[in-house]
Amino acid sequence: MKKNLLLLLSFPLLLIACHVTKKIDPSSTGFNPYRYSIQKKAIADNGAVVSAHPLASQAGLEILKKGGNAVDAAIATQLALAVVYPNAGNLGGGGFMVAKLSDGKEISIDYREMAPGKAHRDMYIDSAGNARTDKSQEGHLSSGVPGTVAGLFASAKYAKLSFDKLIEPAIQLAEKGFVISKREANSLNGLQDDLKKNNTERPVFVKDNGWKEGDTLIQKDLANTLKRIKQNGAAGFYEGETAKLIVEEMKRGNGIITPDDLKNYVAKIREPHVFHYKDYKVIGMPMPSSGGVLLHQMMKMIESRNIASMGFHSPAAVQLMIEAERRAYADRAEYMGDADYYKVPVKMLTNDVYIQQRMRDYDSTKATPSSLIKPGSLPVAESEETTHLSVIDKEGNAVAVTTTLNNSYGSYTVVGGAGFFLNDEMDDFSIKPGVPNMYGAVGGEANAIQPGKRMLSSMTPTIVLKNDKPFLVVGTPGGTTIPTSVFQTLVNIIEFNMSTEDAVYKPKFHHQWLPDSVDVENAFPIEVITALQQMGYHIVQRGGIGRTEVIKVSPDGKFEAVADNRGDDDARGW
Repeated sequence: MKKNLLLLLSFPLLLIACHVTKKIDPSSTGFNPYRYSIQKKAIADNGAVVSAHPLASQAGLEILKKGGNAVDAAIATQLALAVVYPNAGNLGGGGFMVAKLSDGKEISIDYREMAPGKAHRDMYIDSAGNARTDKSQEGHLSSGVPGTVAGLFASAKYAKLSFDKLIEPAIQLAEKGFVISKREANSLNGLQDDLKKNNTERPVFVKDNGWKEGDTLIQKDLANTLKRIKQNGAAGFYEGETAKLIVEEMKRGNGIITPDDLKNYVAKIREPHVFHYKDYKVIGMPMPSSGGVLLHQMMKMIESRNIASMGFHSPAAVQLMIEAERRAYADRAEYMGDADYYKVPVKMLTNDVYIQQRMRDYDSTKATPSSLIKPGSLPVAESEETTHLSVIDKEGNAVAVTTTLNNSYGSYTVVGGAGFFLNDEMDDFSIKPGVPNMYGAVGGEANAIQPGKRMLSSMTPTIVLKNDKPFLVVGTPGGTTIPTSVFQTLVNIIEFNMSTEDAVYKPKFHHQWLPDSVDVENAFPIEVITALQQMGYHIVQRGGIGRTEVIKVSPDGKFEAVADNRGDDDARGW
C-alpha cells in the first residue's frame, strides 16, 4: 500500500519532468549554456572571437575548431547573439561586415535596414509641423525592413561550412535555453513596461514576477524562426511563414512593412572605404555608414600634428581629437547619407587638401564653438544599442561585423509567433531637418526619408593592416559615439603604443558638433576635465561609452583578443 502510494505521489512529478525542455548536451556544442563564465582576454595561435556575450563567442570559436574560417565564425556568432543578446543581436535589424580575406580580397557587405515602400519624407511630422520622435523611436512604425538574414547569406559565400552547421548552435540556444546573467536580468526587468506598451501579443520576455540572475530563457518561437531559415535559406525569413508573421504583426500595430518590402530586400556587396594612415592601411565601411569617412577625416586631421609627443589623455591630445571630431561630424550632418539615393561627395570630404583646410581655424589653446564650425564648403565638382564582433583565423581571414536594432531592444516590438525584436532604425533618418535623433545627431536632405533608402549609420567595423596583413580588427556599439571610440582606440594603439587592454578600458570621450558639449566617462581624469573647461569646453560626465572589441596580431603572429570591460563582453581563442 505504502509502495503504491509513493508511486502515485511521484506520478505528477514524472509528468512534470516529461514536459521540461531537454537541456543542451554541452558535448554537442562545445560549451555549456547553463554554466559559463566571462573571459576578457585570450591569446591564441589558431583563431579568436570577441563579442558581446560569452556564449556567442564560444559558438563562434567552436565553428573555428570544426574547420570553419573567420567568416563562418562571424555568421555563427551573429546568429547566437540573436538569441543570447536580444537587446542588440538580432534577426530583425541590420548591419555591416568588413573583411580582409586570405586571398587578398577586401570586402564590405551592407545589410543595413531600408525604408519600406510606403515610407515618405514627412511620415513622422504631425499636422502642426512637429516631429513625432515617439513614432520614429518605438513601436511598429519605427521599423525599417530588416537586413540581417540577407546579410548572413551574402556573407556565407565567403565561408567554408554549410549554413546548417552555422545556425545550429543558435537553434539549440533558443529551443533549449540558456542561463541569463544579473546584467541581462536587470535589462529585461527595465523593459517590462515598454514591452507591454508596444506589443500586440505577449512576448516571452515579459515575466510577471520579474527576471533574476540564473533564470533560463527559452525562446521557442525564435527557435522555429531559425529552423525555417535553416530549411529554406533567406526565403525562410523574407517569404513564407516568417514573412507572414511579420506582416500580420505590422497590420496589428499599424506598421507599414509589406510582403513586397521583405521579398525585395537585397544585401549589397560594396567597395570598402580604404585609406592610409602613416604606415597602416585602414579598411572601413562605405556609405550608408558614416563611420569609414568620419574615421578617415579624423585620423587625417591629426596625422601631421605629432600627437604621440603630446601623450595619452594630455589636455593637448584630447583637445586636438575633440576638434577633429567636431569638424568631421559637422560634415556628417550636411553631406552624408545613402549614396544610392544621394550624391555623397566622399572624394572631396576625404581629400587631403580639404581635410587640412578644415583644420585651418583650429586653435590649440581654446575651444572652437560649434556655432562657428559649419559643414565644409565643397567645390561643385564633387543608433545606442548596437553590437560588434571581431574574428580572425590562422589562414589570414579577418572579419569585423557591427549589427544593430538602433535603440536597445529596437522598437520594443517582438514579432508575434516569430520571437524576435524589430528595429527602430527609421529614427536614423533625418525625420525633419535640424531635429536631432535619439543620439542627438542632426541631418538634412542627404539623409531624408525615401522609400527603399537606407538610413545613415554610425557603425564603424574596421580592419587595420600592417605590411598588408591584418594588424587590428576593431569595432564597438554606441550610436554616434562609435566612430569616435574607434578613432580613440586606433590612436591609443598606433600613436600612444598602449597595451590592447588599456586602449580599450581607459576612459573615453566624445564630441559630435551638435550638441556643443564633450561627453566624458565618469572615470575621466578630473585634471583633464578642468583643463578643457578652462579652454571653454562644456563637459558632460556620463556612463560607459561603447563596448569595444579588439583583436590585435602580435609580431610573433599570435592573436591577442580583448573584450571590453563595460559589459558582459567575452574574448575566446585557441
